[in-house]
Amino acid sequence: QVQLVESGGGWVQPGGSLRLSCAASGFTFSTAAMSWYRQRPGQVREFVASSFNGGRSTNYENSVKGRFTISRDNASNTVYLQMNSLNFEAAAVYYCPAPPISDPDYWGPGTRVLVSS
Repeated sequence: QVQLVESGGGWVQPGGSLRLSCAASGFTFSTAAMSWYRQRPGQVREFVASSFNGGRSTNYENSVKGRFTISRDNASNTVYLQMNSLNFEAAAVYYCPAPPISDPDYWGPGTRVLVSS
């Protein structure tokens, strides 16, 4: 059974940083492409970042390039998202789905990020 548990969200001031974590189980994590998505209030979920080729390759949505970093620990089946220089647009619920992301059972409950001064 695939399980994903996101954590690390919370309140942060503009310009601040947060590190999100996602603990995964129930599938072969080391070879899986892992991604972070987010959903802002009233909007559809959108891609943020991905890690593939066992972590040797990454990809980012343009607006987070240079500020967010995705990483993973294949030994502990955990993927991370380091978020720096946060702005109000970062306020969202963040998810780390397992592939295939089209399967709703492969999404965790998410972790909420609030950005406020």
